[in-house]
Amino acid sequence: METITITLILLACVIASSIVKRAARLPVPLALVQIALGALVARVFGFQVSLPPDVFLLLFVAPLLFLDGWRISKEGLLRDKWTIGAFALGLVLLTVVGAGYFIHWLIPAMPLPVAFALAATLSPTDAVAVSAIAERVPIPKRLMHVLEGEALLNDASGLVCLRFAIAAAITGSFSIVDAGGTFVWLVIGGVAAGAGVTLLANAAKDWTARLFGEETGTQILISLLLPFGAYVVADRLAASGILAAVTAGIVMSYEELSGRALAGTRIRRAAVWDALQFAGNGVIFVLLGHQLTGVVARAGQAISQTGRQQEGWLLVYIAAISGALFVIRSLWTWAALRVILFRSGRSDQTINSSGGRLIAATSLAGVRGAVSLSGVMTLPLFLADGSSFPARDLAILLAAGVIVVTLVVANVGLPYVLSGIKVPAGTLEQRQEDEARCAAARAAIVAIERVLGETGKATEDADLFSQAGARLIAHYREQIELRLHTGAGARRGLQIDEIERKLRLLALGAEREELYRIAQSGKVTDELVRDLVREVDLQESRFSVRGSQG
Repeated sequence: METITITLILLACVIASSIVKRAARLPVPLALVQIALGALVARVFGFQVSLPPDVFLLLFVAPLLFLDGWRISKEGLLRDKWTIGAFALGLVLLTVVGAGYFIHWLIPAMPLPVAFALAATLSPTDAVAVSAIAERVPIPKRLMHVLEGEALLNDASGLVCLRFAIAAAITGSFSIVDAGGTFVWLVIGGVAAGAGVTLLANAAKDWTARLFGEETGTQILISLLLPFGAYVVADRLAASGILAAVTAGIVMSYEELSGRALAGTRIRRAAVWDALQFAGNGVIFVLLGHQLTGVVARAGQAISQTGRQQEGWLLVYIAAISGALFVIRSLWTWAALRVILFRSGRSDQTINSSGGRLIAATSLAGVRGAVSLSGVMTLPLFLADGSSFPARDLAILLAAGVIVVTLVVANVGLPYVLSGIKVPAGTLEQRQEDEARCAAARAAIVAIERVLGETGKATEDADLFSQAGARLIAHYREQIELRLHTGAGARRGLQIDEIERKLRLLALGAEREELYRIAQSGKVTDELVRDLVREVDLQESRFSVRGSQG
C-alpha cells in the first residue's frame, strides 16, 4: 500500500508542476518546477522514496531512452555520426580524465578513483531539459540532432567509466586492458541484445497478426515491454542495458517504417507513449528534487570530509566543478568544429561570425540530469576491506549541485546565446516535404484511376464511381499544383495551405460543438455522438500537428 501511495504522490506532483508552470507563466523549464515541487513535498510531508539505482534505471531511464531512440531523426543521426560519436565517447573520456584530476586537485581529501567516479557520473548529458528550453527558444535542427544523439549514447559510455572507477576505488587496482575488453563487450552485447529482442518480438508479433489478425491493445503492450526486455537481457549478459534500450528504440523505428501496423494502432500507441513520456520525465525530476532534500541535510557531514568547517565551501566546489565541465566541453566543441570545417573545406570565418555562439550554445546545452543522479547513487557504502567508501556523501552532494547549476545556467544562457543565431528557414526540408507529398498524391491518383478502370465495366455503379473518383483526383491534382510552383508561386501555395488549415480547424470546432449540443438535447445516443466526435478529433489532430511543426 505504501508503494501505491508514493506512486500516486509522485504522479500528483507531476500534474501539479504542469499546472503551476502554466498558471504562474514561469519562463523556466518544467524540469526546474518539478525539482522544486519534489523538494517542497519531501520537506513538508516528509515522505521517503527508497529506490535502488538499478531499479531506477530500469523503470524510468530505459523506457525514455527507448522512446528517444525510436523518435530521433535517423537522417540526422547518420549524417552527423562522427560528430555525435566524438561527443558521446571522446568527450566523455576527456571529461572523466580532465574533470577527475581537477576534482582531486580541488578537493585533495577525495581520492583520485572517487574523483574519477564523480566525473564519470557527470559526463552524460540530459537532452530532456534542453528540449524543454527549445520549446521557448528555437534551436537549429542540426544542433538539436547532435545534442539528442549525444545524450542517447553518452549514458552508456559514462556509466561504463563509472563502473571502472568504482572497481578501482574498491580494489585499488586498474587494468586498461581489462577495461578495454569489458567496454567492447558492454557495447557489442548491449547493441546485440537490444536489436535481437526487438527483431524477435516484432517477428513474432507480425506472424501472429498475419495468422489471427491484429489487436491494438496487444501491439501497444508489446511496445511497452520491449525496453524492459532489452535491458534485462543485456543486464543478464553483463552488457549495457542502457545501450540495449537505445538500440531497441532505433530498431523499432525501422520496424515502424515497414508500415505493417494498422493506422489505429499507430495513433493509439503514440498517445500511450506520449503520456508515458510526460509521466516518466516528470517523475524523474520530482525524485531528483526529493533526493536533494536528503543530500542537503547531510551537507555538514559532507563538508567535514574535505577538512573544511564552513558549508559555504560546498557552493565554491559546485561552482568550480560546473565551470570546469563547461570549459572542457567548450574546448572539445571548438576542436570538433575546427575539424568539421577543415574536412568540409570551409574557412575559419564561420567560427568568427556565428561559430562563437554555436560553441557557447553547445557548451551550455551540456545539462546534467537523471542519469547523473542515478549513477552517483550507485557508489557503494563500503570498500573491499569493510571500511566506509571515502567521500561518498560529498560526491552525491556535488553531483546534485552540478545538476541544478547546469539546469539553471542553460535556462538563463541558452535563450541569450541562441538569440544571435539565425535558424535556417528549412528550404531543404520544405522541398523534401513537397516532393514526398507530390509523390504520395500521384500514387493516390494512380490507385484511384486503376479502381475506376476496373469498375468501369460495371453498369450500375460506374457513374457513381466516376463522379467520386473525379472529385478525389481533382483534389490531389490541386495539391500537386500548389507544391510544384517555385518562388512567389510556392509562397502563395504555402499561404493557401495555412489559411485552409486554420479554416478547417475553425470548421471542425464548430462541428464538435454542434454534435455536443445535439447530444445534450437527447436527439441522438451518446454512443453515436462519441463516434462522430472521434472522427472530428482525428481530423483536427492531423491539422493541429501540421501547424505545430510548421
